[in-house]
Amino acid sequence: MPGGDDHAVASEGWPASLAAFPFGQWIAGNRRTYARGDMDADRVEQLEKLGMVWSHCDVAWEEGLVASRGWAAEHGHLLAPLDASFQGYRVGIWLKSARAAARKAQEIEQRRAEGLPVDSSAGALSEARREQLEDIDPSWWPTWPVEWQRAFHLVRLHLDAGDPLPTSPGDVVHRGEERGRWVRSVRLGWDSLTRVQQWMCEQVLGIESAGEYEKPKPRRTQADKWTMNYQAAKQFYEREGHLLVPRNHVEQSVGDDQEEQGTQARSVDRQPGQPGRDADPGAGGAAVRHRDAAGVGDAESSARSPARTPHPGFRFSVAGQDLGVAQCVQCPAQVGFDGA
Repeated sequence: MPGGDDHAVASEGWPASLAAFPFGQWIAGNRRTYARGDMDADRVEQLEKLGMVWSHCDVAWEEGLVASRGWAAEHGHLLAPLDASFQGYRVGIWLKSARAAARKAQEIEQRRAEGLPVDSSAGALSEARREQLEDIDPSWWPTWPVEWQRAFHLVRLHLDAGDPLPTSPGDVVHRGEERGRWVRSVRLGWDSLTRVQQWMCEQVLGIESAGEYEKPKPRRTQADKWTMNYQAAKQFYEREGHLLVPRNHVEQSVGDDQEEQGTQARSVDRQPGQPGRDADPGAGGAAVRHRDAAGVGDAESSARSPARTPHPGFRFSVAGQDLGVAQCVQCPAQVGFDGA
């Protein structure tokens, strides 16, 4: 608003009484009058000819809507990722905020339908704005994750182009998104989809649930691991009569799935010609029952360790050859070979 002394104001054609007029307050008052619907139509027209901005929120919405239309025109949908932008405008973030406002409006409608009080509707998306976005893309706000809907749309475009359905990870990668990996995840996670999603995949894309032979085996739970290890401990106890087990002993057991189970450890060190862990004693070899953490079960390494004080009365023999005695360095139990 022009200011200065009365002479300067008068020379510019402004009355002296308006020199200190709070023009910003006048604009704010007109906005409140307009928002209440009490402003005459001719005055609204006069101000709009001057570029009157009735609401900064409305201006921001229009800017986001224009950018969204431009992004959708380029990509064929309005399921933009979070980092998407159009001519410098962050469309992905704007759409995320719009979806959050739509969810709030939905929650308010649900509370009113249930007869519950609604504190405030501030921040909720109006029906008119929701229709504006639906005119661009009816699937802009899906019930399930946006990432799933975007992958569905990309696979549909892939099929519409006459290309085969990608089924393996890495088959088709478009804009950093693997369509084959998504198809595989849909087939393996079929039971976790809603009935609508299953129908869309079957009828539109021709995707079906994976067979039982294709599904990976479920991961063992902590309870399963405990049961497996307990069975190994029970098997060891029934055979040995104690649970003084060396730290890197391996107890092999066969579960219901006919797979060997047990803790991992390095194999017994062998020299050329030395019998293995499971050698048949009747064939001139020896069966290793268990060994200590330092590999005392190895005959030569035992002979090279004179510093260890052997436990008397526990003798090793392989193929009839007396190898002496040794003691476990981890526990009081003696460990060694069962001779033939």
